[in-house]
Amino acid sequence: MLVHDTVGTGRTEAETGKIRQSLQSRYDELSAEYEQAVLQSQVLRLVEVGDTAGDDQADSGTKTAERDTAQSLLRTILDRRAQYEHALARLEEGTYGFCEGCTAPIPVERLEIFPSATTCVTCKQTRERRAA
Repeated sequence: MLVHDTVGTGRTEAETGKIRQSLQSRYDELSAEYEQAVLQSQVLRLVEVGDTAGDDQADSGTKTAERDTAQSLLRTILDRRAQYEHALARLEEGTYGFCEGCTAPIPVERLEIFPSATTCVTCKQTRERRAA
């Protein structure tokens, strides 16, 4: 509920609505991009199935690389879309804009650049150092 969202965050209902619209718009763009990539991947597979006669190792390698690239693109789009879906859920819960690590507010500048951010810069850097 919007009233709950705005109480803890200090956001007005208008600000929350604007954020929601922006996140939803990007989610919808990513969904359309995903659908287009799926169609392109299907066309690539159809062409590949119908055009294997006379392939040498280089042709097979090229087709494998193209297929791998297409699959990587699909995974990347799905991952980005999931990030926006998570951001929308956090907005509904009233936790959007707060770090999942330390619960401190995420700077507005970070959210403007990376709207689906779930951590502050400090917590993000800590996670990256641990992963390395």
